Amino acid sequence: MRLFQKWVESRYSSFTLPILSAIALLIVWEVGVRVLQIRTFILPAPSAILGELNTWGDTVFKHSLQTLWTTTVGFVLAIGAGILLGFLIGYSKFAYKSLYPLLVGFNTIPKVALVPLLALWFRIGATPAIITAFLLAFFPIAVNVAVGLATVEPEMQDVLRSLGASQWEIFQKVGLPHSLPYLFASLKVAISLAFVGSVISETVASNAGLGYLIVSATSTFDVPLAFLGLSILGLMGILLYSVCLLLEVYWIPWQR
Repeated sequence: MRLFQKWVESRYSSFTLPILSAIALLIVWEVGVRVLQIRTFILPAPSAILGELNTWGDTVFKHSLQTLWTTTVGFVLAIGAGILLGFLIGYSKFAYKSLYPLLVGFNTIPKVALVPLLALWFRIGATPAIITAFLLAFFPIAVNVAVGLATVEPEMQDVLRSLGASQWEIFQKVGLPHSLPYLFASLKVAISLAFVGSVISETVASNAGLGYLIVSATSTFDVPLAFLGLSILGLMGILLYSVCLLLEVYWIPWQR
């Protein structure tokens, strides 16, 4: 029992436990579908979903690249704009009082309601997907950066100011290190939201991407293909989440 607890607390368990959990889920899913004799068009078994790769592998790969591209572009744009606005409203009370209520109001608008308008303005394709991914990922980044800067201890800033530090030096020595944990926490949430935005847009205003593939597959009752698209989405989400996690470990190792 002590050895097991030691293994659970080791860094290797961070990689092996999710893999073992996924394998266990797939086994239970496969056995459950076969024992209960669930029809494929209702809930396909994992083996049937993997079998779709033989027929649709190239098509799924092409649509996956499209979704990955639109999501990544929207996410990168959201990082840049979110950090800039977060710094602005985190340091300026005028900007906070002027812009923060507008941000909250805009964030409450369901982004799926904007997709038809985006398709009208930019036509169907990658642009509405990129903008929708940006809009969903932007808000948590801006808010977390602003909160990170707003919660810097005033005493620490006063000490640096009394030692002759400029506002820029105070930001470099205190503000930036203090806001980084908030930033990376928001990135891990925002990347999932960016995927949601891309797929929502692709289901309505695109002729490419995994969202379009899933809608097309369900319209022809090819449920295993739809589940294959969902599975690829999940894998890409885990991949980009892991990239954010690695960047967090590299930039702020003291958080671990």
